[in-house]
Parts: sequence; C-alpha cells; structure tokens
Amino acid sequence: MNLKTVFRPTRKNTAVLAAATGVAAITLTATAPANAAKATHHPVKNKPTVVLVHGAFVDASSWNPVIKRLQHDGFPVVAAANPLRGLANDSDYLRSLLDSIKGPIVLAGHSYGGSVISQAAAGDPDVKALVYIAAFAPDKGESVTELGEKFPGAELGSALNAVPFPLPGGGTGTDLYVKADKFHSVFANDVPKPLIALAAAAQRPVAASVFGDESTEAAWKTIPSWNLITTQDKAIVPAEQRFMAKRAHAHTVEVKSSHAVTLSHPGAVTRLIEQAARTTVR
Repeated sequence: MNLKTVFRPTRKNTAVLAAATGVAAITLTATAPANAAKATHHPVKNKPTVVLVHGAFVDASSWNPVIKRLQHDGFPVVAAANPLRGLANDSDYLRSLLDSIKGPIVLAGHSYGGSVISQAAAGDPDVKALVYIAAFAPDKGESVTELGEKFPGAELGSALNAVPFPLPGGGTGTDLYVKADKFHSVFANDVPKPLIALAAAAQRPVAASVFGDESTEAAWKTIPSWNLITTQDKAIVPAEQRFMAKRAHAHTVEVKSSHAVTLSHPGAVTRLIEQAARTTVR
C-alpha cells in the first residue's frame, strides 16, 4: 500500500504524501509530569544539560541507551516529550522547556526532532550546540515535504496507516502510524526484532500536517552543529542527510546504521553529543 491508498487525493492533503516518504522518527523521550512547565532544571557543575528530542511514531525508550551513557559520564539529561502536533506547536513547547533549564544546553534531535530543535533554539543564548542524529535540518521556509522531494528513495510512505482524530474546536485531523509488520524493515533492521515489536506496539503517532509545515527559523545558521549520518537509513536517505549536514557546515560522522541509531549504535550517538559539549562549553 502506498500513501495514495491511505489518503484521499485532495488538494489539502496532497502535500503530506511526498513528505511521508522521506520522514521518520524512532526517537523517544521520557514523558514529563503535568507540572513540568513550572519545573527548573539545574545542571551538574561544569557540564551542560543535554536535551534530547524525539521525532514521530514512538516514545522515550529508544533514547534510553544514550541517556544511560550520558548520565554515567556526569551529564544531566532531559528527554523532552515532543507533542508531534505541528512544527510551531512542538517548537513552542520545546522552547518553554529550554527556558526552564539553568546554564548551558546541548540540544540533540533525532529525525523530525531535528526540525523542532532548529526552530526552538533560534535566539536562545544558552543553547551552545545542536546535534542532529539521522535528523532533518530544514532551512527557513523549508518543509520536510520539500526536502523529501529533492531526495527520493525512502521507504516510509508505503509503511504508514492513517487514522483520523478530532481537532480541538471541531474538525478532523489525520494521525500517521507505522504498520507493525514494517517497523523492523523500514526503521530498525539492525535492532533485535523483540525490541522493535515493543516499540511498534507503543507508537506515538504524528499529525500528518507536520510534513507540510514550513520552518520559520534555522538555528544551525548561528549555533555550531554536529551531524550523525546513518548510511543504511531507509527513512531519511543518506544523500538527504549529507546535503543538510554540508549546508549547515556541521561536524559530521557517518555510521553504518539503520534509522534507529540510538538503539543500534548508542555509543556513537553519545560520543558525538559529548564531543559537541566539550567543544562548545568550557
């Protein structure tokens, strides 16, 4: 099945179809408590707080191997609960969390989480480094759809199911889920199947409209960035990742990994985040 069998090809939703073929996110974050917006996070002395931002389709558990390593090395870590409702909304939410953190921040995003950190970090003097983990780094005025159309070949589109959901105040939106039987092959073919089965069962969907949202900021133009490229990625193709990394003048490493690099190569992810921290925070 492709996306055209899931969506009715109206003018309103056509832009979503191309985006989904180049998009994925298997990055997860710990769910914040109800009063998280009022909380103040205090970093460990001389180390920045590392804020991790997941993308679509799953929750915090895929960051766990990275969180464990960062905490072992003395870094305070906050895993943001990305709402996945729209780029403006998601970025505003993350920005409010960043405002609650005292001291320097290293901000890392996986997949669609890269779009969110690119927008949320703009103008924030506490964010010292951006780290893109198999992630989108759109330019101002650019959408995930536009990026996906430039670099075809991703396999996500045929792996999605669309489910309607009610919008606040009336109307209906569309949530996207990855088919359980496609999760391993499309996102994580180098991760044990039992682990992926759990992630597939516990999916957090993304609003389809996200894929057509245009970025209003590109924080990578003013904040130093690092980029981990996954060369076996079937969700965001390597050529697309390399294009964004080169454009951002990012410090780049490549790993022979699926899109689920935080699970399959957490050591490489952790090393890049810590390199960004050592380079930018003294």
